[in-house]
Amino acid sequence: MGEYFYTKKENEKAILVGAAISTEGVDTKKMYEYLEELSFLAETAGAESVKIFTQNLDKPHHSTFIGKGKLEEISRYIEEEGNNIDIIIFDDELSPTQLRNISKYFQGIKVLDRTNLILDIFAKRARTAHAKAQVELAQYEYMLPRLTGLWTHLERQKGGIGLRGPGEREIETDRRIIRDKISRLKRKLADINKQKIVQRKNRGKLVRVALVGYTNVGKSTLMNLLSKTDVFAENKLFATLDTTVRKIAIKNVPFLLADTVGFIRKLPHHLIESFKSTLDELRESDIILHVVDISHPQFEDQMKVVNETLRELINEEKPTIIVFNKIDAFSYTKKAEDDLTPKLQCNYSLEELKNMWMSKQNIETVYISAAKKENIEELKDKLYDVVKDIHSARFPYNDFLYNDYSENLED
Repeated sequence: MGEYFYTKKENEKAILVGAAISTEGVDTKKMYEYLEELSFLAETAGAESVKIFTQNLDKPHHSTFIGKGKLEEISRYIEEEGNNIDIIIFDDELSPTQLRNISKYFQGIKVLDRTNLILDIFAKRARTAHAKAQVELAQYEYMLPRLTGLWTHLERQKGGIGLRGPGEREIETDRRIIRDKISRLKRKLADINKQKIVQRKNRGKLVRVALVGYTNVGKSTLMNLLSKTDVFAENKLFATLDTTVRKIAIKNVPFLLADTVGFIRKLPHHLIESFKSTLDELRESDIILHVVDISHPQFEDQMKVVNETLRELINEEKPTIIVFNKIDAFSYTKKAEDDLTPKLQCNYSLEELKNMWMSKQNIETVYISAAKKENIEELKDKLYDVVKDIHSARFPYNDFLYNDYSENLED
């Protein structure tokens, strides 16, 4: 990534903007669920959400996404706050025209969309050369169609959320230069991918298990527990980007365990394309451990997002264990006996949920707390049974006894 200097302003004040768009199947309830997640994304990026504005739309306005009246309402609020607002964040991807027009309307205030915010978090989280190159490629591909008017808007800023690289002291305006950077990054990633293919081949035919799930469900914590190592884990979205692989064993049966990047609603297309090589570890896995935060009020929706993403990435059925994590944080509201309204998800106890559809489908399920180390042995037993079946079929004449599989392999 090119040399880039910025001064991050602490606790940037952010306004969040969401829309219930009927033609896209987003009702008011979904809109507020998305905005709650957007607030967490903003917090992860280092911003404080101070106000939320919403609007019901049949479809987004072509030029400004939201209506003129809503823009004026936001503008009045900013004036009332003494112009102390730093960022306006939209919970949808803005077109180049929409971004340009809204930025002109709110001169001096950064305007970001959900995609730009997620890209910023990825830029902040990237640690290895591979992750940095992937994020930089996604950023340039996002910026390329938005060059008109975008650079002059950015020139007025002093850095902060949404402006972490790519960039240089003098902002480049030449589309050809950006395309050249994209080409170089793609070549660089192709070389890295070749190296990783060789790495995977060198691991032989060991059974591969992939940890997948929505972001911030506890995959890295579970990884640490199963592998007895120390993978970075934090209560923030996208705490880790690089796929980490550990060679471990349960009851003398060895296998590779990979911790992959978390999924999220409306994951930017640029990121999916850029991180395809990272997700190769997922494609080549033999077993999927789908980790779910059962304490989250929308955990079923999160499961749907992950399953839909998996269907896009993987063309074959793989043995799967659903790991319902964070049972220690689970809580529910018991309905009063005289309450005749329909029972909601929040009204079911953990035992009731266990007996519902999720435990009756043809997929192994286990309920654990990785943080409290609850029911981990049950998970290990289930994992052992699935790994052993594949391992025995792959090595029918070889016991492959455990012999110091503490070696760590990091992608």
